[in-house]
Amino acid sequence: MNDTDKDRIVGILNNILEQELAGVVRYTHYSFLVFGFNRIPIVSWLRSQAGESLLHAQEAGEMITLLGEHPSLNIGPLLETHNHDIAAILRESLQAESAALDLYRELLKAAEGRSVTLEEYARKMIYAEEVHASEVDKMLRMPGEIATYSGG
Repeated sequence: MNDTDKDRIVGILNNILEQELAGVVRYTHYSFLVFGFNRIPIVSWLRSQAGESLLHAQEAGEMITLLGEHPSLNIGPLLETHNHDIAAILRESLQAESAALDLYRELLKAAEGRSVTLEEYARKMIYAEEVHASEVDKMLRMPGEIATYSGG
């Protein structure tokens, strides 16, 4: 891999790292703001998502150092709408997951033909993000509704 490709890939990985660290903060923050009868399972789910984001951040950092580079110490953008009903939290989560998915797809495209390790890492993460987004999509549907969430 030439230096230009490596710089581009490390840039994408640092964006992923920052996005995933923002996810840790976001999901933890959301978990504080859940009230009502379903609080316990929802808080548990949100905190498990924070843990998953931390694991994803750690994996991105490991990929950066595998390439002999320095991981970012920045954190990605944090969306705060101050609308804390469960549906709003899930919509914000879906929006953030979509942004992360775009970064992993960009990484796969940049790594293709350059590094099998990075390609497989990107594929694994795309799979994980797609599964997570589908879980959130199902949570946003009304009971008995089969069609995917339309975003409205």
